[in-house]
Amino acid sequence: MDSNTTNFSDIFKSSFLENTSSFSIVDSLLGLGLSFLIGLFIYMIYKKTFKGVIYSHSFNISLVIMTMATALVIMGISQNVLLSLGMVGALSIVRFRTPIKDPMDLVFLFWSVIAGILCGAGFLLLAIVGTIVIGIVIVLFGNKIKVENPYLLVVKYNNDRLGNQIESLINEKTKRFSLKSKSIIQHDEIEVTYEIRVKENDSAITSEISTMDGVNSAVMLSYDGNFTA
Repeated sequence: MDSNTTNFSDIFKSSFLENTSSFSIVDSLLGLGLSFLIGLFIYMIYKKTFKGVIYSHSFNISLVIMTMATALVIMGISQNVLLSLGMVGALSIVRFRTPIKDPMDLVFLFWSVIAGILCGAGFLLLAIVGTIVIGIVIVLFGNKIKVENPYLLVVKYNNDRLGNQIESLINEKTKRFSLKSKSIIQHDEIEVTYEIRVKENDSAITSEISTMDGVNSAVMLSYDGNFTA
């Protein structure tokens, strides 16, 4: 029989079907299931140790999805070198525009990706042990380190002579402070911004400054320490 002759069974042969036949549903479900559990563990650790200003539930949920998605990608490309190179090229064009201001958020993102890679590559025991150890370290250090939240105090007043009086009051009521900006808005109204560290989260300083003659307003805002002039 001619070797070049195409029979009926050859019609249904393709690399796609071969890859599908080599696909293990048990291993895939096991890897995805473990990545989901690890993602939930990361979710709980992030929620327990969060020390920022505003907690983002959507960001925390994305950690779970990222762990599972990374595991899924690794399982898909682990059996094909060409597919892995193509996947790297495709992912290299992705650009993330959301800024990550807190370094700990970046740590949790990296943790989710690494856990997903280990689950997708089949290193399940290593993923479990590493996740538990990292979680314990974050909880221990997160509870022991006391974060001193800074505040921005924005004061608007008319008389320039009030500047020294306001700073004297701020110096008395806070642990420390520093002048961030000073500008004249209109009609000789002056706006100053201070970075302050209050004593035991005492916000009564705004009320005392507001009662001073010549002060139009006093507002205290919590911020993450990044100031843009």
